[in-house]
Amino acid sequence: MRVVVADPPAFTPPYDHALAEALAEAGANVQLVTSRFRFGDAPTPNGYRRRELFYPLSSRLFRRSRLRVPLKVAEHPLGLAALAATTADVVHVQWLALPEVDSWLLRHRAPLVLTAHDLLPRRTAAKTGLWRRAFSRFERIVVHSERGRETLAAFGVPEDKLRVIPHPVTPSDPERADDGRTVLALGLVRPYKQLDHAREAVARVPAARLRIAGDADAFLSETQIDQALGESTVAVFPYKPELDQSGALLRALGAGLPAVVYDVGGLAEPVRRFAAGRVVAPDDVDGLAAAIGELLDDDAALAEARAGAARARSELTWAGSARAHLALYEELL
Repeated sequence: MRVVVADPPAFTPPYDHALAEALAEAGANVQLVTSRFRFGDAPTPNGYRRRELFYPLSSRLFRRSRLRVPLKVAEHPLGLAALAATTADVVHVQWLALPEVDSWLLRHRAPLVLTAHDLLPRRTAAKTGLWRRAFSRFERIVVHSERGRETLAAFGVPEDKLRVIPHPVTPSDPERADDGRTVLALGLVRPYKQLDHAREAVARVPAARLRIAGDADAFLSETQIDQALGESTVAVFPYKPELDQSGALLRALGAGLPAVVYDVGGLAEPVRRFAAGRVVAPDDVDGLAAAIGELLDDDAALAEARAGAARARSELTWAGSARAHLALYEELL
């Protein structure tokens, strides 16, 4: 089976790489169609081909210049044309970089699949007509949680189009060197992550300290991520309800780190399913502080949550995700 995984804006190179690699290991002929990653080195392809068909100029020039976005808009239809000319049995789109354009111009002779990582992206969420038109271009839409499925079904996406494929963990085994009181906020710094809630909650827990491992403009190296994970006791995710699942959360669980999350999107589902931490009502800073304190102050509770993270690591695998994706693709052929 010839599968094209498409991430035109290169929003999630680690996810794209892991999915493409797992599909290739499962026997698919995989191409990853994307653009140059502007915030570091993209993972080296293993078993699949990587092609940068989108934004050959805007992803390399101008950096923070105001000229970059208009040039990107002008280049986008050219990238869509190159994607349409790519040979494939299934085209699986990970992100719609310009939904206003994609909802009209995205096309391919092969069936189209979309993973709705952010469900209804915050910049255009109010444009219901735009998103109904965009979703109509796809034969199947993948979400990472049951809550994501319910959200898009309520929005009007037909139930028979929706498939739940949980986001796998990213397994790692960093050297454990935490002091028993360090709370980690991991990943790119973005307003929806509400780091002010994390700061306030941690400040209420005696002797606890918050470690922010991330930047607004660049990804950390794998070495830096592993060091942060190994030196932390629990991870915290006080997000706004603007996404279905968090790669940073699955990276923490994959390192055996318990998580404290707000009950938004699909964040709570792996934490509850595997008893891998604590779930708190959205925007409840008091509850966030209490949950963090419980895990830091109770050795038995912390050990139980660590065991839950280990269960998530053993069950939410990329190999399992690849099998589920291939079964979905087979429905369309």
